[in-house]
Amino acid sequence: MTDTSSLPFATHKKDQPVKIRLGEGLAGVEPQTIIQAFDNVVEKFGEKPALHQKIMKAGESAADTPWTTWTFQEYRNNVDSFAKSLLSIGFEKFDMVNILGFNAPEWHFANFGAIMAGGIAAGIYSTNGPDGCKYISEHSEAKVVVVEGVKQLEKYYSMASDLSHLKAIVMYGPDELPADVSQKLSVPVYTFADFLKLGESVLDSALTDIGEAQNPGDVTTLIYTSGTTGPPKAVMITHDNITWTANAQLKTMGRPLDNDDHMISYLPLSHIAAQMLDMHCPMQRGVQIWFAQPDALRGSLGATLKDVRPTIFFGVPRVWEKIYDKMQIVGKSTTGFKKTMSTWAKGQAAEYWENHQFEGNQSKPLLYPIAQLLLGKVRVALGLDRCMACYVSAAPIEVKILEYFASIDIPILELFGQSECSGPHCTNSPSGWKIGSIGRPLEGTISKLDPNNGELIYSGRHVFAGYMSMEDKTKETVDSDGFLHSGDVVSIDDCLQNGVPNTGFMHITGRIKEIIITAGGENIPPVLIEDQMKAAMPALSNAMAIGDKRKFLTILFCLQVEINEETGMPTEKLTGEALETSKKIGSSATTTIEAQTCDKWKKYFDDGMKVANGNAASRAQNVGKWALLDGDFTEPGGELTPTLKLKRSVAADKYSEVIEALYA
Repeated sequence: MTDTSSLPFATHKKDQPVKIRLGEGLAGVEPQTIIQAFDNVVEKFGEKPALHQKIMKAGESAADTPWTTWTFQEYRNNVDSFAKSLLSIGFEKFDMVNILGFNAPEWHFANFGAIMAGGIAAGIYSTNGPDGCKYISEHSEAKVVVVEGVKQLEKYYSMASDLSHLKAIVMYGPDELPADVSQKLSVPVYTFADFLKLGESVLDSALTDIGEAQNPGDVTTLIYTSGTTGPPKAVMITHDNITWTANAQLKTMGRPLDNDDHMISYLPLSHIAAQMLDMHCPMQRGVQIWFAQPDALRGSLGATLKDVRPTIFFGVPRVWEKIYDKMQIVGKSTTGFKKTMSTWAKGQAAEYWENHQFEGNQSKPLLYPIAQLLLGKVRVALGLDRCMACYVSAAPIEVKILEYFASIDIPILELFGQSECSGPHCTNSPSGWKIGSIGRPLEGTISKLDPNNGELIYSGRHVFAGYMSMEDKTKETVDSDGFLHSGDVVSIDDCLQNGVPNTGFMHITGRIKEIIITAGGENIPPVLIEDQMKAAMPALSNAMAIGDKRKFLTILFCLQVEINEETGMPTEKLTGEALETSKKIGSSATTTIEAQTCDKWKKYFDDGMKVANGNAASRAQNVGKWALLDGDFTEPGGELTPTLKLKRSVAADKYSEVIEALYA
């Protein structure tokens, strides 16, 4: 084992190894590089299936296209070929590869190929514009940029000449290179297949030497934060961060995973959650990955779920909310005996999963097995009949959504993490979970709360190496003892509930940087207020509390509206619970514009706000006024990050006139 005791806990330099936080138990396992993990999985599962993708030709539909499969050995061969091609163009240790595009085998090949060549991989969100791409490629000093198709390639036309370190651009996907690409770009541009040919003369021993020289404490991946409070920061992740965290998370999943397990890849691989679940956890256990279609979040994910029938499924809150909304529509159309049986079965499942929260109480209603049979049809219809664990994270989710899924026998396990901790820090698990909590810290980690403000502070082998080229930000985030200051305010359960130990479950109550400080000096966590409002008014899709340096609180409401499938932008047309609510309250409004001037909708919001204010922790958290926006918060609209976190400052600027009118 390499001795890292003399190294620093954190750094702002990509070529500076860091100390590995060894401890007892799981924290004391032998450090491992990603290449060693890859070697192990190929040795064990070499001829077994690893990756699956539907490669569609022009005019073909996903339903009519067969799956193409890569074995773990074929996976490794492509990774090695990419690494050799990097070496052939002068790629050196700690050089950078950027990857811009939707999830695909080539994303994996390029990511692990960069690591295999001794370098660092850094993903770019495919929704980034040219300026956003330039910032990351310039900041990371990318030597190679891998893009999906001509649309992403074109983002580099106007600025590739400004990237002094760039040696090549590689394009994957079905598109052909434009005939005039050499006139548009000053650097060589290759198809993925042609790029792999560049390294054919590089010896295997070159990769072996690089692998043997790598240390578990070396930086191997950059995750650029989504930038809710400023320019994206480059989170440096080490080999040990990744391999240790993957194993720690896998240990919470209820049973050992293997090559008979299946996951769907559809969330942005530039995000740490997708990398951990789609790349690194499967690398440790040989889990099969199935790539969804690029329009997964616009509707096709449902078909992929039924096709693949995953055994592990991770969804951001919006995915579960969309399923919930559709299930509510189905439920309202169900009548008679079928409705009676459905209600009974959901009651049985709700009681069962209520009993199975925490640990120790494993009692179940006598007729629960019959309810399981009835509800099993729902799981089959959703493609979740084989799923042993469903997860949610990346943004807050309403408790009512979690309770509903438990009632149809689909418990959803919420977890909490950050890019800065290589993915997860707290997680609910099949053996210990609590609805509304983010679970318990991973084994082998240390957590504590700042006594002054309740901030979660933690340490462990999952804590990142630092922010690249940002020394001050690194020192602000990781203290001299190696503890990461999360920026999240949490509470921790420590009590008995129904006679069962209910200890260690954490609840996020706010972000320090999002705390509203009113003119009267009150500290107000906006998320709690927004959650109360959405609970009181199911027609809402989003809400944003306002009040920093103001005499009283106000709030912006967004009703559930139809989203343009092509642009991802919100329309004004009411949908789902909002449209149903309009009918219930006797309003003829079918758009937000009509709702804004409707007395019945005004009463709905006034009454809902009164209920939410009544549930507030203090009078200081009461909201005085509200305004209904024309649409909803979306990523293309700029109010949400790619992981659907609210960009409060952006939203505040965008709707400044509406906000000022509330205080006029």
